[in-house]
Amino acid sequence: MNAAAIGTRQGDDPQALIDALPAVRGSYKPDHPVGPLTWFRVGGAAQVFFRPEDPDDLARFLRDRPRDVPVSILGVGSNSLIRDGGVPGVMIRLSAKAFGSISIDGSRLTAGAAALDATVAKIAAKAGRAGLGFYVGVPGTIGGALRMNAGAHGGETRQRLVSARVISPDGVLQDLPAADLGLSYRHCSLPPDWLFVSATFETDDGDPAELQDELAAIQNQREDTQPIQEKTGGSTFKNPADDAPHGPSAWNHVDAAGCRGLRVGGAQVSEKHCNFLINTGKATAFDIEQLGETVRERVYRDCGLLLHWEIRRVGAFAPDAVVAPAEEVLGL
Repeated sequence: MNAAAIGTRQGDDPQALIDALPAVRGSYKPDHPVGPLTWFRVGGAAQVFFRPEDPDDLARFLRDRPRDVPVSILGVGSNSLIRDGGVPGVMIRLSAKAFGSISIDGSRLTAGAAALDATVAKIAAKAGRAGLGFYVGVPGTIGGALRMNAGAHGGETRQRLVSARVISPDGVLQDLPAADLGLSYRHCSLPPDWLFVSATFETDDGDPAELQDELAAIQNQREDTQPIQEKTGGSTFKNPADDAPHGPSAWNHVDAAGCRGLRVGGAQVSEKHCNFLINTGKATAFDIEQLGETVRERVYRDCGLLLHWEIRRVGAFAPDAVVAPAEEVLGL
């Protein structure tokens, strides 16, 4: 799911919506707070929160659900901003127990969609499997990494991906080769209503001690250069290129436009790394999104470049707290 606010049925009573949903072996929770589950720690509740028991349970839900009910998915919440008005419809979260396993068979590593990227990197390194170390610098889960072709430190998902197990909107489990996902810089062409279950990667031989030293070096660099101890959603804007960027990064443009340290309410552009927005403690989702759009507007006025969000903004605005996108403000 991308920036657009989702859905209809927003006025439905949560319990009435649950009564209209198919029976599942997992759990439904009405009016469940999901903002606190994100790294920003802001935002509203999901009308219905669903944790499937396993892939078959999720597939049956997708197959049998009413087609007018919006469905979204939340990973570990590292790059998601839940709007203050909450999320209408059903928000799905995959459990680590059912969707987070990691296994290695020869040169192939398979990880569930709920497996943490950093955990995948560490398990691969410990087993002497090279090629996935960049994941230690990527906050989030494998499902999210597939959805945005996540990468860092010179590596990205598509370079190592062999195949992904997915569930179609009508509840069919299937395996897709990497080439069918249309992966490019921070992009996957698979429609957002197809959900990832797991992924298989190709790795190389490596020395476990050397690989673990490389992970430690990446982690130390992140601590030195990024505000990882703050309430933040990670990199806010995509680097301005269609593919792996080679020109000025997004943070260079944000800095040049004078936005380092800029504040809206309780939200601030990080002084440490100005492609990060942070919740200083009392921010609302409105504050954070308004700050991001203000940055986009100022960068465009400064250099004619329109930055694009990397952070997903999910759900509905609160009444009288709608954020106008920079395109609208600029008349583009």
